[in-house]
Amino acid sequence: MSVGEVLLQQVVNGVALGMMYALLALGFTMVYGIIELINFAHFSVFMTGTFLGLMVLHLFGFTGSSAALTGLPLVGMLLVIFPVTMALTGMLGVLIERICLRPVRGISGTAPMITTIGVAFILINLVLMIWGPQSKPFPKIIPDRRWAWGNAEITLSQVMLAVAGVTLMLGLNYLVRRTALGKAMRATAQDMDAAKMMGVDIDRVIVLTFFLGSALAGAGSLFFGFYYGFTAFYIGYTTGLRAFTSAVLGGIGNVPGAVAGALIIGLIQALGGQILGVKWTDVIIFSILITVMVFRPAGLFGMQAPQKA
Repeated sequence: MSVGEVLLQQVVNGVALGMMYALLALGFTMVYGIIELINFAHFSVFMTGTFLGLMVLHLFGFTGSSAALTGLPLVGMLLVIFPVTMALTGMLGVLIERICLRPVRGISGTAPMITTIGVAFILINLVLMIWGPQSKPFPKIIPDRRWAWGNAEITLSQVMLAVAGVTLMLGLNYLVRRTALGKAMRATAQDMDAAKMMGVDIDRVIVLTFFLGSALAGAGSLFFGFYYGFTAFYIGYTTGLRAFTSAVLGGIGNVPGAVAGALIIGLIQALGGQILGVKWTDVIIFSILITVMVFRPAGLFGMQAPQKA
């Protein structure tokens, strides 16, 4: 393959990776936009979601050696697996908020953020105790379909990632901008005390925000498993940090910005790994995180907002 063909293929791969990061970045941006909390437990919710999805697949009789499905059986299975896994990870997010974060919500300083780090390690160790330290293969229920696009190839899993990412972004943007719940979320994000005085149920808004963000992480976890073909207890850290960088780059609290930031990070990972080598990928990505935090903390598409009391 020529240099141009290789770069075009890496652009395709980068867009697919970006869409997977976008599903996680949306969860980060939602929680931070409402209560200004960097939820490091989101990394481990994503990782746990891969094992919950694997458990659901096993309950339906699919193992690592399962054959790929096609046509209506594939569509039907995905319509079951994704909602169930997203509901499970969403409920996990609700439990984290109710049990671990609500008691420290009113405490100033770093206590809530440190609490999320503790929750992340609890989830990692629970996964280690239940599933063990070895990586687990994901059932290959998505066929290895490929289509030529110029001199590059696009796989079915990449197409599904792109469609799911765009669909969920548009749905979430509609929810935030056009629904009563979205109006309550925006009011809570702007001024929690004023929203409470206007009759907004703050606890309900925050719980639903954690549910939606964690459910999106569940969708991303399934795509990770189908895309890479495995899961392990350690996948949450690097993937989660890249998603967090995406949210910061796009602008915390900005739904389209989170997706745009994720696409940029995905392209940097794919193209940077091809041009400079894989070992330089994280150096570039996290250098971008530091640069954005120092020179433009509101992100490329976010607006500077006053800090909440």
